[in-house]
Amino acid sequence: QVQLVESGGGLVQAGGSLRLSCAVSGTGTIFRIYVMGWYRQAPGKQRELVATITSGGSTNYADSVKGRFTISRDNTKNTVYLQMNGLKPEDTAVYYCNRARSDFGPFPFNSWGQGTQVTVSS
Repeated sequence: QVQLVESGGGLVQAGGSLRLSCAVSGTGTIFRIYVMGWYRQAPGKQRELVATITSGGSTNYADSVKGRFTISRDNTKNTVYLQMNGLKPEDTAVYYCNRARSDFGPFPFNSWGQGTQVTVSS
């Protein structure tokens, strides 16, 4: 059973920064071959994929976050990160990490973590 634990969210003013972390367990060393992504779900909206990173470190971003967010990974720690700069009120959402596809599509494991709340005040 794959387990994902997200952390690092909080309340920040517009223009501020946060760094999210996601610890993944239950995959063993196979973690390194997975494309991983960060998703977010705002109140009343569907969950959307915002960033992905391949096993080789290639990244891709939704247009709404391009140039402001940076995804990275540490395969020695089975951890994925999301550095968020220039935050906007519309970035307010619960953020989740999970597996993704290299063509920037969702491909989650059978489980999700609890997510981490990001709230951006104007």
